Amino acid sequence: MTFFAPLAHPPGLLRRLYPEAVWRMHGSSKSVYLTFDDGPIPVVTPWILEKLDEARAKATFFCVGENVFRYPLIYNDILTHGHAAGNHTYNHLQGLKTNNEEFYQNIDEAAQLIHSNLFRPPHGFLSLTQYRKISEKYKIIMWDILSRDYIPSSKPAKIVQTISHYLQNGSVITFHDSVKTFDILQKTLPTVIKMLKDEGYMLDAIPFYTKEKLLLHT
Repeated sequence: MTFFAPLAHPPGLLRRLYPEAVWRMHGSSKSVYLTFDDGPIPVVTPWILEKLDEARAKATFFCVGENVFRYPLIYNDILTHGHAAGNHTYNHLQGLKTNNEEFYQNIDEAAQLIHSNLFRPPHGFLSLTQYRKISEKYKIIMWDILSRDYIPSSKPAKIVQTISHYLQNGSVITFHDSVKTFDILQKTLPTVIKMLKDEGYMLDAIPFYTKEKLLLHT
């Protein structure tokens, strides 16, 4: 059995099968949670940080360990600007294509640089065994709305429409800070941020961030 979540809006049944994963945040405040996968990288991540600062918004960045190693100053900027960080493996490994021990070791390697108990699996794929093991140490964060900004043919207007259609209190919205998404990000992120603010939402970071190192091999 696999943990499968590549859908723009995962169905409720799928969410109930994996109760330890977070698909949408719950709380009394009117908040949504922007998340960005795959960074940090030059140009794109600093641009996102600038747009978030302009809107006084916070977000959560699921970082690839090798990118944190290459660009530590950009990673530090994420934290000093008040955003949260999460583990996205060291080499962006997909769980279903990687044996368990290698996968856990790769997460641990990233954890040496990314001191957070948040984890998002690349592409949203995990085996049930991996899901259970990782849940012992991490809060697995999935999404309520996937922007599909990584698809070159995606239309910015459609992305905004999809987010608006599925948006609700606590929504976890996923974008990517990568070179291949930058063109679409520039055309969608400012519009999405404005839409969220105009509708009265606070843009918050996911509040599980910790400085503790959480290793799977302990």
